[in-house]
Amino acid sequence: MTHTTSDTLASLYGLMDETWDKIASAYNFKCNGCKDNCCKSLFFHHTFIEQAYLLRGFNLLDHGLRKKILDRAKQYCKKIFSQTSGIKSMKIYCPVNENGRCLLYPYRPMICRLHGLPHELNRPGLNTVKRPGCDAGLFNDKTYIQFDRTPFYQKMARIEMMFRQDQNKTGKIKQTIAQILLSQ
Repeated sequence: MTHTTSDTLASLYGLMDETWDKIASAYNFKCNGCKDNCCKSLFFHHTFIEQAYLLRGFNLLDHGLRKKILDRAKQYCKKIFSQTSGIKSMKIYCPVNENGRCLLYPYRPMICRLHGLPHELNRPGLNTVKRPGCDAGLFNDKTYIQFDRTPFYQKMARIEMMFRQDQNKTGKIKQTIAQILLSQ
């Protein structure tokens, strides 16, 4: 990963965080790790740039902590991807979560940054898709505050394209954080 793509992604992540904080504040919403914690949600990540960025952060951790996280990642995958029942969301913590705190918080992927708030996606030629946000925010009782994720997805796609060209990457990726960590 070049410094340029890394810096570009970090800048986009900063903009995501800033926008999320602004919208959350307008709703008077503070995420406090509720029982339906998004760190227990089954999220798949689809970009090589986010995979590389997450692994960069992971490799900065000390050896003992990395080993501990990898052990949790193995257990996570064993439970989530059991051969007999297929993929299932079991509401177990992401392997980088320790005591309710993400150990790779500055390196967390886009969906971890944007989750929780009501939002919309505007896809060319299709109807706008609106999502309600997490249950903890009680957003159904509140007036919708526009949070359009579309520009973030578009910028991420451009960064991903640059990264793929620089790294000669092809194909698709669909992995959980646990799978990403175990892939290196």
